[in-house]
Amino acid sequence: MKVAIASGKGGTGKTTLAVNLALRASETRNVVLADLDVEEPNSSIFISGNKLIEQQLFRSVPNWEKEACTLCGKCAEVCQFHAVVKLGETIMVLPKLCHSCFACSELCPVNALPMRNTPLGWMRVFEQGKLFFLESKLDVGEEMSAPMIKQTIAYMNDKLPEPEYQFRDCPPGTSCPVIAATGDADLVLLVTEPTPFGLHDLELAVEAMRQLDKRMAVVINRWGIGNDKVLRFCETERLPVWAIFPNQRKIAELYSRGELIYPKVQEFREGLDSILDKLDLMKREAE
Repeated sequence: MKVAIASGKGGTGKTTLAVNLALRASETRNVVLADLDVEEPNSSIFISGNKLIEQQLFRSVPNWEKEACTLCGKCAEVCQFHAVVKLGETIMVLPKLCHSCFACSELCPVNALPMRNTPLGWMRVFEQGKLFFLESKLDVGEEMSAPMIKQTIAYMNDKLPEPEYQFRDCPPGTSCPVIAATGDADLVLLVTEPTPFGLHDLELAVEAMRQLDKRMAVVINRWGIGNDKVLRFCETERLPVWAIFPNQRKIAELYSRGELIYPKVQEFREGLDSILDKLDLMKREAE
Protein backbone atom coordinates (compact mmCIF):
# COMPACT_ATOMS: atom_id res chain seq x y z
CA MET A 1 0.00 0.00 0.00
CA LYS A 2 1.31 3.43 -1.01
CA VAL A 3 0.62 6.09 1.60
CA ALA A 4 1.40 9.73 0.77
CA ILE A 5 1.78 12.06 3.75
CA ALA A 6 0.99 15.56 2.53
CA SER A 7 -0.37 18.95 3.63
CA GLY A 8 -1.47 22.25 2.17
CA LYS A 9 1.26 24.17 3.98
CA GLY A 10 4.72 23.65 5.37
CA GLY A 11 5.47 23.15 9.04
CA THR A 12 2.40 21.10 9.96
CA GLY A 13 4.39 17.98 10.90
CA LYS A 14 4.57 15.85 7.75
CA THR A 15 8.13 14.73 8.37
CA THR A 16 7.45 14.14 12.05
CA LEU A 17 4.53 11.86 11.18
CA ALA A 18 6.21 10.16 8.20
CA VAL A 19 9.43 9.22 10.00
CA ASN A 20 7.82 8.11 13.25
CA LEU A 21 5.05 6.20 11.46
CA ALA A 22 7.49 4.42 9.13
CA LEU A 23 9.90 3.43 11.90
CA ARG A 24 7.07 2.31 14.18
CA ALA A 25 5.65 0.19 11.35
CA SER A 26 9.09 -1.26 10.54
CA GLU A 27 9.24 -2.87 13.97
CA THR A 28 6.89 -5.57 12.66
CA ARG A 29 6.57 -4.94 8.91
CA ASN A 30 8.70 -4.44 5.80
CA VAL A 31 8.50 -0.73 5.02
CA VAL A 32 9.84 1.81 2.53
CA LEU A 33 10.05 5.51 3.41
CA ALA A 34 10.84 8.11 0.75
CA ASP A 35 11.59 11.77 1.41
CA LEU A 36 10.09 13.41 -1.68
CA ASP A 37 10.47 16.98 -0.44
CA VAL A 38 13.47 17.12 -2.75
CA GLU A 39 14.15 20.84 -2.43
CA GLU A 40 14.99 20.45 1.27
CA PRO A 41 14.74 16.85 2.50
CA ASN A 42 15.22 16.34 6.22
CA SER A 43 13.88 12.87 7.08
CA SER A 44 17.47 11.61 7.13
CA ILE A 45 18.03 13.51 10.39
CA PHE A 46 16.06 10.78 12.13
CA ILE A 47 17.41 7.78 10.17
CA SER A 48 20.63 6.02 11.22
CA GLY A 49 20.73 3.22 8.64
CA ASN A 50 23.52 1.98 6.39
CA LYS A 51 23.88 3.70 3.03
CA LEU A 52 23.44 1.21 0.20
CA ILE A 53 23.29 3.38 -2.91
CA GLU A 54 24.19 6.91 -3.96
CA GLN A 55 23.58 7.89 -7.56
CA GLN A 56 23.15 11.02 -9.62
CA LEU A 57 19.83 11.69 -11.31
CA PHE A 58 19.35 13.50 -14.60
CA ARG A 59 16.60 15.09 -16.65
CA SER A 60 16.33 15.48 -20.39
CA VAL A 61 16.52 18.93 -22.01
CA PRO A 62 16.40 19.69 -25.77
CA ASN A 63 19.64 20.72 -27.45
CA TRP A 64 19.21 22.86 -30.58
CA GLU A 65 21.29 21.76 -33.57
CA LYS A 66 21.45 24.83 -35.81
CA GLU A 67 22.79 23.04 -38.89
CA ALA A 68 19.85 20.65 -39.07
CA CYS A 69 17.13 23.19 -38.21
CA THR A 70 14.84 24.60 -40.90
CA LEU A 71 13.36 27.23 -38.55
CA CYS A 72 9.81 25.99 -39.10
CA GLY A 73 8.88 27.02 -35.55
CA LYS A 74 6.97 23.83 -34.78
CA CYS A 75 8.93 23.32 -31.55
CA ALA A 76 7.92 26.71 -30.15
CA GLU A 77 4.28 26.10 -31.11
CA VAL A 78 3.97 22.80 -29.26
CA CYS A 79 5.84 23.79 -26.07
CA GLN A 80 3.19 24.49 -23.44
CA PHE A 81 5.76 25.86 -21.01
CA HIS A 82 7.44 28.43 -23.30
CA ALA A 83 10.77 26.70 -22.81
CA VAL A 84 11.46 26.82 -26.57
CA VAL A 85 11.25 30.19 -28.31
CA LYS A 86 11.86 31.14 -31.96
CA LEU A 87 13.70 34.47 -32.22
CA GLY A 88 14.41 35.36 -35.83
CA GLU A 89 16.83 32.74 -37.12
CA THR A 90 17.54 31.31 -33.65
CA ILE A 91 15.78 28.70 -31.55
CA MET A 92 16.33 29.54 -27.89
CA VAL A 93 15.98 26.77 -25.30
CA LEU A 94 15.28 27.86 -21.70
CA PRO A 95 16.27 24.83 -19.59
CA LYS A 96 14.80 26.18 -16.34
CA LEU A 97 11.33 26.19 -17.91
CA CYS A 98 11.62 22.79 -19.58
CA HIS A 99 9.39 20.01 -18.19
CA SER A 100 11.14 17.26 -20.20
CA CYS A 101 7.92 16.34 -22.00
CA PHE A 102 9.82 15.53 -25.26
CA ALA A 103 7.13 17.25 -27.41
CA CYS A 104 9.54 19.60 -29.18
CA SER A 105 12.06 16.84 -29.85
CA GLU A 106 9.57 14.21 -30.99
CA LEU A 107 7.58 16.57 -33.24
CA CYS A 108 10.54 18.30 -34.89
CA PRO A 109 10.34 17.21 -38.57
CA VAL A 110 14.13 17.26 -39.00
CA ASN A 111 15.26 16.01 -35.56
CA ALA A 112 17.00 19.29 -34.78
CA LEU A 113 16.19 19.15 -31.05
CA PRO A 114 17.65 15.92 -29.65
CA MET A 115 17.26 15.50 -25.88
CA ARG A 116 20.38 15.60 -23.72
CA ASN A 117 20.79 14.58 -20.10
CA THR A 118 21.55 17.34 -17.62
CA PRO A 119 22.35 16.75 -13.90
CA LEU A 120 19.34 17.15 -11.63
CA GLY A 121 20.46 15.99 -8.19
CA TRP A 122 21.27 12.93 -6.09
CA MET A 123 19.39 9.97 -4.67
CA ARG A 124 20.54 7.95 -1.69
CA VAL A 125 19.17 4.66 -0.36
CA PHE A 126 19.61 3.51 3.26
CA GLU A 127 18.65 0.37 5.12
CA GLN A 128 17.72 0.25 8.80
CA GLY A 129 16.29 -3.05 10.00
CA LYS A 130 13.11 -3.73 8.03
CA LEU A 131 13.11 -0.18 6.66
CA PHE A 132 14.43 1.00 3.30
CA PHE A 133 14.80 4.79 3.20
CA LEU A 134 15.23 6.88 0.04
CA GLU A 135 16.28 10.50 0.02
CA SER A 136 16.48 12.64 -3.12
CA LYS A 137 17.83 16.17 -3.21
CA LEU A 138 17.93 18.71 -6.04
CA ASP A 139 21.21 20.34 -6.95
CA VAL A 140 21.51 23.99 -5.91
CA GLY A 141 19.95 26.19 -8.59
CA GLU A 142 17.70 23.47 -10.04
CA GLU A 143 14.01 24.34 -10.09
CA MET A 144 12.21 21.34 -11.59
CA SER A 145 11.49 19.00 -8.69
CA ALA A 146 8.72 16.93 -10.32
CA PRO A 147 11.10 14.95 -12.61
CA MET A 148 13.23 13.98 -9.60
CA ILE A 149 10.17 12.94 -7.62
CA LYS A 150 8.95 10.78 -10.49
CA GLN A 151 12.36 9.10 -10.86
CA THR A 152 12.54 8.40 -7.12
CA ILE A 153 9.07 6.82 -7.16
CA ALA A 154 9.98 4.75 -10.23
CA TYR A 155 13.09 3.48 -8.44
CA MET A 156 11.04 2.56 -5.36
CA ASN A 157 8.46 0.71 -7.38
CA ASP A 158 10.89 -1.12 -9.69
CA LYS A 159 14.14 -1.67 -7.79
CA LEU A 160 13.34 -2.21 -4.11
CA PRO A 161 11.73 -5.32 -2.60
CA GLU A 162 7.97 -4.88 -2.41
CA PRO A 163 7.12 -3.67 1.12
CA GLU A 164 3.94 -4.00 3.10
CA TYR A 165 3.76 -0.20 3.24
CA GLN A 166 5.40 2.53 1.21
CA PHE A 167 5.31 5.88 3.01
CA ARG A 168 6.04 9.13 1.18
CA ASP A 169 7.06 12.35 2.92
CA CYS A 170 5.63 14.74 0.31
CA PRO A 171 6.47 18.38 -0.40
CA PRO A 172 4.02 20.97 0.98
CA GLY A 173 1.38 22.79 -1.04
CA THR A 174 -0.83 21.79 -3.96
CA SER A 175 1.41 22.42 -6.98
CA CYS A 176 3.19 20.11 -9.46
CA PRO A 177 5.58 18.45 -6.94
CA VAL A 178 2.66 17.33 -4.76
CA ILE A 179 0.75 16.00 -7.77
CA ALA A 180 3.84 14.01 -8.80
CA ALA A 181 4.29 12.63 -5.27
CA THR A 182 0.67 11.57 -4.78
CA GLY A 183 -0.28 10.50 -8.31
CA ASP A 184 -0.31 6.73 -7.75
CA ALA A 185 -0.88 6.73 -3.97
CA ASP A 186 -3.58 4.49 -2.49
CA LEU A 187 -4.18 6.89 0.40
CA VAL A 188 -3.25 10.48 1.17
CA LEU A 189 -2.82 11.36 4.84
CA LEU A 190 -3.30 15.14 5.13
CA VAL A 191 -1.51 16.63 8.13
CA THR A 192 -2.90 19.90 9.42
CA GLU A 193 -2.97 22.07 12.53
CA PRO A 194 -5.99 23.69 14.26
CA THR A 195 -5.28 27.26 13.15
CA PRO A 196 -6.81 29.55 10.50
CA PHE A 197 -3.77 28.97 8.26
CA GLY A 198 -4.01 25.22 8.79
CA LEU A 199 -7.70 25.19 7.87
CA HIS A 200 -7.24 27.37 4.79
CA ASP A 201 -4.47 25.24 3.35
CA LEU A 202 -6.23 21.99 4.30
CA GLU A 203 -9.19 23.13 2.20
CA LEU A 204 -6.87 23.67 -0.77
CA ALA A 205 -5.22 20.27 -0.29
CA VAL A 206 -8.57 18.48 -0.03
CA GLU A 207 -9.79 20.08 -3.25
CA ALA A 208 -6.57 19.11 -5.05
CA MET A 209 -6.80 15.49 -3.89
CA ARG A 210 -10.46 15.33 -4.91
CA GLN A 211 -9.47 16.38 -8.39
CA LEU A 212 -7.13 13.38 -8.39
CA ASP A 213 -9.90 11.16 -6.95
CA LYS A 214 -7.74 10.18 -3.97
CA ARG A 215 -8.90 8.50 -0.80
CA MET A 216 -8.03 10.80 2.11
CA ALA A 217 -7.73 10.83 5.88
CA VAL A 218 -6.71 13.71 8.14
CA VAL A 219 -4.22 13.89 11.00
CA ILE A 220 -4.46 16.94 13.26
CA ASN A 221 -1.18 17.96 14.85
CA ARG A 222 -0.55 20.36 17.77
CA TRP A 223 -4.07 19.98 19.13
CA GLY A 224 -4.63 22.55 21.86
CA ILE A 225 -3.66 25.66 19.93
CA GLY A 226 -6.10 27.61 17.77
CA ASN A 227 -9.71 26.36 17.68
CA ASP A 228 -11.88 23.44 16.59
CA LYS A 229 -12.79 24.72 13.10
CA VAL A 230 -10.53 22.14 11.41
CA LEU A 231 -12.40 19.36 13.20
CA ARG A 232 -15.75 20.81 12.20
CA PHE A 233 -14.57 21.14 8.59
CA CYS A 234 -13.63 17.47 8.54
CA GLU A 235 -17.04 16.53 9.92
CA THR A 236 -18.84 18.65 7.31
CA GLU A 237 -16.74 17.27 4.45
CA ARG A 238 -16.96 13.70 5.80
CA LEU A 239 -13.21 13.41 6.06
CA PRO A 240 -12.10 10.76 8.58
CA VAL A 241 -9.75 12.05 11.28
CA TRP A 242 -7.37 9.18 11.97
CA ALA A 243 -5.33 10.74 14.76
CA ILE A 244 -5.04 13.88 16.87
CA PHE A 245 -1.63 14.66 18.37
CA PRO A 246 -1.37 17.06 21.31
CA ASN A 247 0.65 20.25 21.39
CA GLN A 248 3.40 19.34 23.87
CA ARG A 249 6.69 21.04 24.61
CA LYS A 250 8.35 17.63 25.02
CA ILE A 251 7.47 16.70 21.42
CA ALA A 252 9.03 19.93 20.13
CA GLU A 253 12.17 19.35 22.21
CA LEU A 254 12.60 15.80 20.91
CA TYR A 255 12.14 16.93 17.31
CA SER A 256 14.60 19.80 17.71
CA ARG A 257 17.24 17.29 18.86
CA GLY A 258 16.57 14.97 15.92
CA GLU A 259 15.08 12.27 18.14
CA LEU A 260 12.11 9.99 17.51
CA ILE A 261 8.97 10.89 19.40
CA TYR A 262 6.95 7.70 19.75
CA PRO A 263 9.42 5.85 22.05
CA LYS A 264 9.16 8.64 24.62
CA VAL A 265 5.63 10.07 24.28
CA GLN A 266 2.86 7.57 24.93
CA GLU A 267 0.07 9.66 23.37
CA PHE A 268 2.07 9.95 20.17
CA ARG A 269 2.77 6.21 20.05
CA GLU A 270 -0.90 5.42 20.59
CA GLY A 271 -1.85 7.76 17.74
CA LEU A 272 0.61 6.03 15.39
CA ASP A 273 -0.73 2.61 16.38
CA SER A 274 -4.26 3.81 15.66
CA ILE A 275 -3.20 4.92 12.16
CA LEU A 276 -1.46 1.60 11.51
CA ASP A 277 -4.54 -0.32 12.65
CA LYS A 278 -6.67 1.63 10.18
CA LEU A 279 -4.12 1.04 7.39
CA ASP A 280 -4.10 -2.68 8.14
CA LEU A 281 -7.90 -2.76 7.98
CA MET A 282 -7.93 -0.82 4.72
CA LYS A 283 -5.37 -3.20 3.26
CA ARG A 284 -7.35 -6.28 4.26
CA GLU A 285 -10.51 -4.81 2.73
CA ALA A 286 -8.65 -4.14 -0.53
CA GLU A 287 -7.41 -7.74 -0.63
